[in-house]
Amino acid sequence: MNYKVNFTNEKEKRAMKDVFGATVAKMGEDPKFVYLDADLMSSIGTKKWADAHPTQAYNVGVSEANLAGMAAGLASSGLKPLAHTFGPFASRRCYDQVYLSIGYTKNDVIMIGSDAGVTAAYNGGTHMPFEDMALYRAIPHATVIDVTDSAMLENVLPKLLDMKGLKYVRLGRKEVLGVYEAGADFEVGKAALVKDGSDVAIIACGIMVAEALKAAAVLEAEGIKALVLDMFTVKPIDAEAVIAAAKKTGAIVTAENHNVIGGLGSAVADVLVKNTPVPMEMVGVQDEFGQVGPQDFLQNFYGLTSEVIVEKVKAVIARK
Repeated sequence: MNYKVNFTNEKEKRAMKDVFGATVAKMGEDPKFVYLDADLMSSIGTKKWADAHPTQAYNVGVSEANLAGMAAGLASSGLKPLAHTFGPFASRRCYDQVYLSIGYTKNDVIMIGSDAGVTAAYNGGTHMPFEDMALYRAIPHATVIDVTDSAMLENVLPKLLDMKGLKYVRLGRKEVLGVYEAGADFEVGKAALVKDGSDVAIIACGIMVAEALKAAAVLEAEGIKALVLDMFTVKPIDAEAVIAAAKKTGAIVTAENHNVIGGLGSAVADVLVKNTPVPMEMVGVQDEFGQVGPQDFLQNFYGLTSEVIVEKVKAVIARK
């Protein structure tokens, strides 16, 4: 695919919520597009567009089960719904409705879970989803995506509108470290190779792609060449890319802003154990609940940093 890495270790000038709002507005040019929100339009940058398009936008209030049910009903009538709320409420709060009304009935719906993982920050443990990808991965045929930066969000989200079935997208609302150049083009279900290498493969998603690139730079200075894969589609995982990386490097480290149980690490391990078993380490939340705090504190507390990736890389290479 046509994408170029432009990693400068600097935060983007636009918040993800602003990019999301602008992207929703473009998607709204399709007359069949409908947007639903659980009283968080101001928080995710869609209120201005929604107010101007009352026949295409619906605020269902703080009622996430209804959010999923309405989205399913609109999809069954031939419309193209996208529904947003915070990550924990788009997953565990309305899981049965999503599972049955959207997944089981094969309705074509995009569910958006914002403030993924530690990006929930001061919203605290109740609002900090470390299990949302695991829940959606368990729904048959669902697509699960963890967005890396604004270039990916702008490119990938519109592509989901005409994809069949249930699509779950997790993203942050604030500024993130930019990885890709504007106009980058991605293929859902295919990993993006952001750095080549031969000694170890770091497979990351979401905000951890930037951490993986920072770790790769440190490792390269020490003579360790790390391959970095952005596995933004966690399901269906790009098994071919995982197998190729394992064969090339002989060691894998995964990195995710999510519980290592049921997330990217589990998905990669499933592929490896069946095809190319190699030493593997997982960077991610180690079976813990969330808490209140600034994002940098939380990343350090849960070990979601480039420093921990470097440690895991050295440990896994020692096991080769």
